[in-house]
Amino acid sequence: MNKKISVFIALLLLLVIGSNAQFDGLVVTINQNVNIRVAPDENAERLGTVRSGTTMRLDGRVESGTWLRGITQNGTVGWIVSGPTGLSLSEIISLPIISPDSPFTLSPPEGGSAPAPSTSNTAPAVANNAPVRGFSYGGHIAGFEESAMNWMSYSGMTWVKKQWRYVDGQNPADAQGWIDAAHAYGFRILIGVVGFNKYDLNSDGYFDRYASFVAGLAALGADAIEVWNEPNIDHEWVEYQIDPARYTELLRVSYNAIKNANSNTLVISAAPAPTGAESAFPGRVMNDNNFLAGMAAAGAANYMDCIGAHYNEGILPPTATSGDPRGNSEYYTRYLPSMINVYYNAFRGRRPVCFTELGYLTPEGLGVLSSNFAWAENVTVAQQASWVDGAVNYAARSGRVRLVIIWNINFTNFGDDPMAGYALIRPGGGCPACEALAR
Repeated sequence: MNKKISVFIALLLLLVIGSNAQFDGLVVTINQNVNIRVAPDENAERLGTVRSGTTMRLDGRVESGTWLRGITQNGTVGWIVSGPTGLSLSEIISLPIISPDSPFTLSPPEGGSAPAPSTSNTAPAVANNAPVRGFSYGGHIAGFEESAMNWMSYSGMTWVKKQWRYVDGQNPADAQGWIDAAHAYGFRILIGVVGFNKYDLNSDGYFDRYASFVAGLAALGADAIEVWNEPNIDHEWVEYQIDPARYTELLRVSYNAIKNANSNTLVISAAPAPTGAESAFPGRVMNDNNFLAGMAAAGAANYMDCIGAHYNEGILPPTATSGDPRGNSEYYTRYLPSMINVYYNAFRGRRPVCFTELGYLTPEGLGVLSSNFAWAENVTVAQQASWVDGAVNYAARSGRVRLVIIWNINFTNFGDDPMAGYALIRPGGGCPACEALAR
């Protein structure tokens, strides 16, 4: 070989080796709890949870950039989805594309083991002003019990939801404790805000006062706000005045106020009650698909980041699209895929779907269900666990869903409204669904 060429190749190798030696990874601060896995696959073995506010040192990515590899402060090496890093597309692209089986050579970022969430009343909130990106999931909680927070974190949840009954003229600072508690545990918080008295909707200036309240929540750090709840039934909206165009006006005023207060707060439209009963209860119920069509015609897509949805009557696996044994078995609310498609298509794909309630009812270990919920009498806890896990995975893969809030985590009342039957934490303190989600 020509001597000059040999020298050139040797110098080139030295430059390449030197360049690689100088790469010390990219240190990022995680902005929401995220699972870390042995491979870049949502079904891969879960190694643990990387907590919001802790750091990772990244060494590379898959070609698409949806998965990144790195090492945590406590030395765990694995793969996470890119959203919770808060990295821009250009920053992700700057990372080298690596093979999942390539050796990892970087050291952990400074800081030691990830801190555990504090339960002290004086603990500072973990403020999080980063925009919400990608798919994520969480749960509706009755309260911030330590065991519930631990189960949620273990299962990979990054959101908590609480519902606020707004009294006309109320101070948004009254909800500061919820926001601080969620952030102190490392979770984002969705607050659903619905009026304490539905007849206040007819009071002069009520829409503006309600909008001022939800804007105050956004300014205090609420990560997402659901504007009202089930406005297509007379339990939450004035009977014989159910009107998707009027609801859209409330949404418009609230959206503008929220975004002016905190542009990163996610605005979710009120999830309608999933129902086809308007012919049986004229003036008191509007079918949810008709309500959504009315919202779309009134321009609601311009005043929300996400389409609110509820799914809570399933008695089949989440991939099923037929076979429900109940009457009117073909009605779309029986099946999760149909629900996603109806809601997404109502706005022609302009906005993703956010499930602010998604759950499966089982009476196992609790007693006999009331007659209105007898349709779930044969659902087992094992099925609940499998279906919740499957629903989250299906929603994530659909490309049409941005957020799933599981209904619910730790409610305990089991009466005419059997909330405890939907709870993931079962009598005795176990959480089979959390175990399934964590795998």
